[in-house]
Amino acid sequence: MAFQKAVKGTVLVGGGALATILGLSHFSHYRRKQVNLAYVEAAEYFSEPVNREPPSREAQILTLKNTPEFDILVIGGGATGSGCALDAVTRGLKTALVERDDFSSGTSSRSTKLIHGGVRYLQKAIMKLDIEQYRMVKEALHERANLLEIAPHLSSPLPIMLPIYKWWQLPYYWVGIKLYDLVAGSNCLKSSYVLSKSRALEHFPMLQKDKLVGAIVYYDGQHNDARMNLAIALTAARYGAATANYMEVVNLLKKTDPQTGKEHVSGARCKDVLTGQEFDVRAKCVINATGPFTDSVRKMDDKNAAAICQPSAGVHIVMPGYYSPESMGLLDPATSDGRVIFFLPWQKMTIAGTTDTPTDITQHPIPSEEDINFILNEVRNYLSCDVEVRRGDVLAAWSGIRPLVTDPKSEDTQSISRNHVVDISESGLITIAGGKWTTYRSMAEDTVNAAIKIHNLKAGPSRTVGLFLQGGKDWSPTLYIRLVQDYGLESEVAQHLAATYGDKAFEVAKMASVTGKRWPIVGVRLVSEFPYIEAEVKYGIKEYACTAVDMISRRTRLAFLNVQAAEEALPRIVELMGRELNWDDHKKKEELETAKKFLYYEMGYKSRSEQLTDRSEISLLPSDIDRYKKRFHKFDADQKGFITTVDVQRVLESINVQMDENTLHEILNEVDLNKNGQVELNEFLQLMSAIQKGRVSGSRLAILMKTAEENLDRRVPIPVDRSCGGF
Repeated sequence: MAFQKAVKGTVLVGGGALATILGLSHFSHYRRKQVNLAYVEAAEYFSEPVNREPPSREAQILTLKNTPEFDILVIGGGATGSGCALDAVTRGLKTALVERDDFSSGTSSRSTKLIHGGVRYLQKAIMKLDIEQYRMVKEALHERANLLEIAPHLSSPLPIMLPIYKWWQLPYYWVGIKLYDLVAGSNCLKSSYVLSKSRALEHFPMLQKDKLVGAIVYYDGQHNDARMNLAIALTAARYGAATANYMEVVNLLKKTDPQTGKEHVSGARCKDVLTGQEFDVRAKCVINATGPFTDSVRKMDDKNAAAICQPSAGVHIVMPGYYSPESMGLLDPATSDGRVIFFLPWQKMTIAGTTDTPTDITQHPIPSEEDINFILNEVRNYLSCDVEVRRGDVLAAWSGIRPLVTDPKSEDTQSISRNHVVDISESGLITIAGGKWTTYRSMAEDTVNAAIKIHNLKAGPSRTVGLFLQGGKDWSPTLYIRLVQDYGLESEVAQHLAATYGDKAFEVAKMASVTGKRWPIVGVRLVSEFPYIEAEVKYGIKEYACTAVDMISRRTRLAFLNVQAAEEALPRIVELMGRELNWDDHKKKEELETAKKFLYYEMGYKSRSEQLTDRSEISLLPSDIDRYKKRFHKFDADQKGFITTVDVQRVLESINVQMDENTLHEILNEVDLNKNGQVELNEFLQLMSAIQKGRVSGSRLAILMKTAEENLDRRVPIPVDRSCGGF
């Protein structure tokens, strides 16, 4: 190996024993510029982006085809790969970026959504007197501050509570957290503080109060990870990088140096996944930034290359927002098996995770039921017994694969360092592996520095510290008010647009459709309970969205927030995309089926169907069975043993409630387990048993039938909207 450099960094968010925090205050580290000063310094090196808007994908592909030779070709459009492209292009290097799937389609969109320094690594630094661990935390805290500065619309500080249940832990954790603040120095977001038991319960009323001593609150950052990744890629495109998603590297190109006789990598054979067209992209230097797929690209270069990446799966679940306060997270530093669990508010929902288990490498990781239940059990340990933690309240679940840099002999991924490694092969392929979301920028800087040194490229120092990402420069906390006043958008929609697109939100608002209502004037929602609007689909295509999956998971975050809501929005999304991209009926059907498959396997919808099947047991008391039979027979007046839409319609009409037939079909289909067009008594009892066990929640049929039974004589309208949408 010609050159190898181990550098600081950690992976996304992961396990580790006691995720707590003894720290160091006396170690020194190389000095860095303050973020606010660094921006001024960086801005002197370059002018505004060369493109006001990112060029179209078609224009980018033409650039890839027609450019004789790039300085740098980056493979991989995750956070690190996009960061490498941005770092390189802003140094004046002719840069290309290709991604096999969509930008942020892998690990970078499946994180815990934290921008953090790593409180648990500070503990390792002091316990093992490890200077590298300390430097890793120090660097991550600097990068945290920078990221909050350059993308203020997509990120913000988040207070995280560490509940204390033993008196001796209070000074122990307090010292560690204070040292975390101290290491951050001027980059400290806000000072940590101690709460009494009563104050802790005021801030987090859902907390388990038995034996609670108090709590410590510290600050880290939180962001919209997929949108952040996209902002990095779009910013690189605006500065002149030729970026293309759905562009797969088939093999690496090589040429022989006439002086030394050695082969070196000189580009890549690329295939447009959408059209099947292949062409060569030549470059002086090729960077491999493919995350979990690092070794597959390295083996394209050298089939005998030893593996340097060991994958680890991290599962997260999303639950309704009422499980956590709107602006306070929770850290469980010592779970039943020594892992760490975060419980965080995000996009008005609640994220819980993560796990940390060895896994196989796949493009389509699937969250397991075992991991989902592990997280739920840990959440139960920290929440009040008044809060019933139900399996049916899991709105979405996903698994992300962390690309850990590891010793091949290690068997325990939880003990692996989250350092990142820049590796240069004999033929000049540069690989950046490992690392974590927060430090993507410094990882990119290290990688491009290595590329410049090894390949003798002419470029100056990195200029990305303080460089605003797309949407961040002219954003302000009150920008949404102008959207409401100037365009007639709902306040919730305006806040969402401002927090998603920053100063580009006005362009989305200009594309918004008239509602035909008195208020809001514009902004037709894709689904009623979320602020995503149809105009975002049109704008998403300008942001290189090519498929329905791109739209529901990374341009909007519907799939990560509520898979049922995402499925409801899909037909309209496909219709709008088809209109813009000239899809025929066959293509629309294909996109719809692919997106549903994505929701079913990768976003936890499969688990929903497994909670209620035709093989589900009926575990009800005899008194409950009699009560539910009585309710069922109010609809099955003819004692057929099943009910249809006709039976439900009859009961609704008797209490003066109107409902369209399509909605009724949808409601019954949720419980029609054998799909014969009717709900049988046994299926109804299976449903009620699953609801009692907490496996199913928000069943529209169960709510409708219960409300009808209670109101047959009172003629009160029946609510039929999905309740939370849990499964």
